[in-house]
Amino acid sequence: MTFPFSYFIFFFFLIMGTVISISSPSWFGVWVGLELNLMSFIPLISLKMNSYFSEAALKYFLIQAMGSALLISSSFLFISLTSISLSLILFSLLLKMGSAPFHFWFPQVMEGILWPQVFLLSTIQKVAPLTLISYLMVSEMLSKLTILTAISSAVIGALGGLNLMLLRKIIAFSSINHLSWMLIAVSMSDTFWLFYFLIYSLILLSITSMFFSLQTYTLPSLIKSNQNSSFFPLLISFNFLSLSGLPPFTGFVPKWMLIQIMLNQKLFLPIFFLLFSALITLYFYLRIIIPFILIIGPKMSFNKKFKSFTLSTPSVIIKTLFNFLGLFLPIYSLLL
Repeated sequence: MTFPFSYFIFFFFLIMGTVISISSPSWFGVWVGLELNLMSFIPLISLKMNSYFSEAALKYFLIQAMGSALLISSSFLFISLTSISLSLILFSLLLKMGSAPFHFWFPQVMEGILWPQVFLLSTIQKVAPLTLISYLMVSEMLSKLTILTAISSAVIGALGGLNLMLLRKIIAFSSINHLSWMLIAVSMSDTFWLFYFLIYSLILLSITSMFFSLQTYTLPSLIKSNQNSSFFPLLISFNFLSLSGLPPFTGFVPKWMLIQIMLNQKLFLPIFFLLFSALITLYFYLRIIIPFILIIGPKMSFNKKFKSFTLSTPSVIIKTLFNFLGLFLPIYSLLL
């Protein structure tokens, strides 16, 4: 799929809106940056004149407009009712990035967009809200609210992904679950969440690039896409195992570091919920991986009508190799 030149213009303004939001000295400037980010992302969703894309763009616009209205109205209360104002600003930012319990719109919007937009919505669109939430960690009440939200995001992200056959919804609930780890990191450290976010973004980039090259959106079509290749099931399996944070893959490193920080802070109850949810997410990742392992040998004739994944896609291979760093260079052993 070739993107028009206007796509890159809107992407530039999307990044500019994020930079304005995180560098603004006032909440009004934050609101202006978030609005610029919103109005730049909607044309990226509606790249093609399609009813599904238009529906997703409308849902995204309504939710983001609601979050912006709550943000700008609650900032007016900052002088007279500081604690209530900061709590409402926190809720508006959680609504904007799709964290539980304000997650209801996130899987529905993800289901109506393409894989490049899935990557943008799961990563870049969360940079500004997460950075602004890190600015709000000035009181113990806000930190406890953030931890409580992280626990609910972990549970909902894990349970919501069970028994799903749609890959974009699986990635959506997986993103909600990973967001819980980032929120915990935000509540304890100003910078560590950036490390977790970077690792998660690179892993997700490899998965979405592969799905985009295959043009597959459901689990059955993914299984049928290339069963004749023994390399393809191994690649998919390693990608999802790294996304689940299973050692010794790369995705395990930030989780292990965050668990150590939480143990030092004596946050035993959040650790329990995060690890329990990680086991559940590993289960629905295995639902995708196990069919590849079972059919790695037979040659299936009906694969010819599906798009093939071959070694002629070097960019996808390069992005995927990042997940193997934990295998070749066991970084996590240095953290023990």
